[in-house]
Amino acid sequence: MIPLLDMQAQYKQIGAELEASVINVMRSGRYILGEEVARFEDEFAAYCGTKHAIAVNTGTSALHLSLLAAGIGRGDEVITTPFTFVATVAAILYSGARPVMVDIDPHTMNIDPAKVEAAISPATKAIVPVHLYGQMADMEPLLMLADRHGLVVIEDACQAHGAEYKGHRAGSLGLAAAFSFYPGKNLGACGEGGALVTNSDAVAKAARCLRDWGQEERYNHIAQGFNYRMDAIQGAVLGVKLRYLDTWTEQRRQHAAHYDRLLSGIETIKLPQATAGNRHVYHVYAIRTRDRAQLREALTAEGVQTGLHYPIPVHLQRAYAGLGYKRGDFPLAEQAAQEVLSLPMYPELTPNQIEAVASAVSRDVHVS
Repeated sequence: MIPLLDMQAQYKQIGAELEASVINVMRSGRYILGEEVARFEDEFAAYCGTKHAIAVNTGTSALHLSLLAAGIGRGDEVITTPFTFVATVAAILYSGARPVMVDIDPHTMNIDPAKVEAAISPATKAIVPVHLYGQMADMEPLLMLADRHGLVVIEDACQAHGAEYKGHRAGSLGLAAAFSFYPGKNLGACGEGGALVTNSDAVAKAARCLRDWGQEERYNHIAQGFNYRMDAIQGAVLGVKLRYLDTWTEQRRQHAAHYDRLLSGIETIKLPQATAGNRHVYHVYAIRTRDRAQLREALTAEGVQTGLHYPIPVHLQRAYAGLGYKRGDFPLAEQAAQEVLSLPMYPELTPNQIEAVASAVSRDVHVS
């Protein structure tokens, strides 16, 4: 079997370093925040090209705190995309604001800047573009639009560690940005984890306070905060893994280029489209085909594991029916949700495995 993601392959490479970092934490007796987390925050901020990084327990928490620290709250509207993991919309709702969705660009599947302005109302306070699958959204027109209307931009960069847009790293263009370190991410913890990054001293100060029960100092609570702290083991693990991230990213990019070469002649599938000037980091390698169900079934029979990211757009999820959207409101997102199929993608994937996957796709897509 060729898995969609092989976590054990990564562990075999750096397991000894990870184990040593965890043992150091266990021996220290400091298990929440502490020196390992603070060191990782400094290193990750430098990696992203930002002044601050605030480590938290999940990417969802990072996005929630980014919104709150930016002053987003009840009665506000936040524009985002329906084609994302539900956490993007959940975090907006956690802040008390109302998510307002606009459709996607059919080529990148990121939010379409040309559709955003029509969704702006007097209640709009922010735009949350999602850097889907590892490619940054088209930030320049979004930032110009936000500036013209007095809005803030908060990047959902949970799938885009190290991605770049016209020379700028993911997380460095908005007022703040959220990253997830869920184990399967390009930079993944050995458990849950997240971080928000920002160049704003005020946003950083607010986020640090809110992640730790709203404490300005121990037992002096100046805000109604949350228990969103990162544990020290995850900080130590991430500090080790961050040193390998650029190498892993280049391996992902090489794998994607290999897939592109092998699959480019198949007319019934669409390959991921990397925008000129962007550094796509391929959190997933998602092709599109109208025969997805048949292709997926055939690939499974041949031992190729695939994924669906994402089969139901957020506006059609039953949990978010209260937002008032219906089928047909975002036709491009709905079509993408019916067609995307993620092929195996991880740094340790071998050329032989890629060739085997591509051969299976070529055979099976024509059969279907």
